[in-house]
Amino acid sequence: MSSHDAATEAAAASDKRRWIALAIVMTAAFMDLVDATIVNIAIPSIEKDLGASFGAIQWITAGYALAFAAGLITGGRLGDIYGRKRLFLLGTAGFTLASALCGFAANQEMLVGSRLLQGAAAAMMVPQVLSIIHVTFPAHERGKVFGMFGAIIGLGAVSGPLLGALLTQWNIAGLEWRPIFLINLPVGVAALILGRKFITESKAPKALKLDLVGVLLVTAALLMLVYPLTRGRELDWPLWGHLMMAGSLLVFGALVAYEKYKTKKDGSPLVELSLFKVKSFAAGIAVQLTFGVVLGIFFLVWTLYMQIGLGWTPLHAGLTGVPFSIAVSVAAGMSVQKLVPRFGRKVLQAGALTMIAGILLYLFAAGRYGTGIHSWQMIPPLVVMGLGMGLIVAPLTDAVLSEVPKEHAGSASGLINTTGQMGNALGLGLVSVVFFGTIDDEKLAKAPSEVGAAFTDAFQNSLGWAAGVLVLIFLVMFALPAKPKQHLEGGDDADEAVMVEKEPVLAH
Repeated sequence: MSSHDAATEAAAASDKRRWIALAIVMTAAFMDLVDATIVNIAIPSIEKDLGASFGAIQWITAGYALAFAAGLITGGRLGDIYGRKRLFLLGTAGFTLASALCGFAANQEMLVGSRLLQGAAAAMMVPQVLSIIHVTFPAHERGKVFGMFGAIIGLGAVSGPLLGALLTQWNIAGLEWRPIFLINLPVGVAALILGRKFITESKAPKALKLDLVGVLLVTAALLMLVYPLTRGRELDWPLWGHLMMAGSLLVFGALVAYEKYKTKKDGSPLVELSLFKVKSFAAGIAVQLTFGVVLGIFFLVWTLYMQIGLGWTPLHAGLTGVPFSIAVSVAAGMSVQKLVPRFGRKVLQAGALTMIAGILLYLFAAGRYGTGIHSWQMIPPLVVMGLGMGLIVAPLTDAVLSEVPKEHAGSASGLINTTGQMGNALGLGLVSVVFFGTIDDEKLAKAPSEVGAAFTDAFQNSLGWAAGVLVLIFLVMFALPAKPKQHLEGGDDADEAVMVEKEPVLAH
């Protein structure tokens, strides 16, 4: 065999290897995304089976988002320092183990703890996915690969709730909701075995140092804010809860002061504070945070309303959400390819107004039809809301990054994702105020027949709050650039900027 033939064969082998590596990391990203969207639909089944309190239900969802948000930037940095393949495999192993613990949870406390572990493992696994793609594929192939990645993300967002509904409804081997977590075990084990063989190791040439103090401060601040929100109603809003929430602002202040010190000391802070001097970035982060709050509130209360309030099966509720998911995907594709290049910021603002219109339609439908509402009567408001959401989620990242200096593209991307997850956790915490806060438990205990009407009223109240926050989002969007510049032209830095983990905040 000639040396030329040998070289050709070697190239073909490496070609096959990199496509297998792509399939592995995409499967892991899909697993994380589906797991995030799958849980909401199974919440009523979990509540019934484990006798979980409404506070525990919020923690099953918010705990994941909190752990994920707190570890996301550090997870990416650990991959840069110790190797992306190593951290990906470690995160995948942790995610698989945590999924098993969730699936076999004996009580609500064990499930909440396992979800926290799962979120922390996802924070190690997920940031490596796009980094591995970036170093595995040459520049001319990345556009096609990122397009495939976007399609997988869209498929996960659509299929997650439906898969969760089917697995819960089928009640496989009498396990009820547990298969939604146990399904991750064979996938995770396969990703570990194949990942060891086919993924190429890589590290950053100039890796930053870790900022563990920053991680501890941001985690403490978030916990001090979200924990009293989720527990407050059950404990009749004790004084310590108000003090903790006020104290969280002081901890956030301490975080800012420490990050300034860390920047001067070694130039590797957890949060690059200089980014907030860029008006479009600061505004975009505010939009990302508040949009995360809206989605955190909506997706949980929507599930509780359909399954507990209206008494629908998980499959009925899951199928009702399909038109919404399709509308999000369609609008997201149109907004990036056709609309934003022509109309810029107006597309995002139109998305906020469209979502508000969908919420108002839903308020009208829920009020008019009460507990007798049918799926087909929900489809028009859900489609309108989905179109509005699609116009926001896809182009928002590019709008936020458009004026960020290219050397900070990676830090900015990590911060965008972290902020979205923080908003999601905060929104899930606020459910106890905007949804459960309007429900009189004592009254329902005496008259269980009133559950439907009470949950419908609480759902309408939550929608009112979501509409109010979207009005705020619309106004903040005026600070985004009118037409996003083509940020970062060419080179690896440009790829880093587009390599933002499009982890939908609706997910967790």
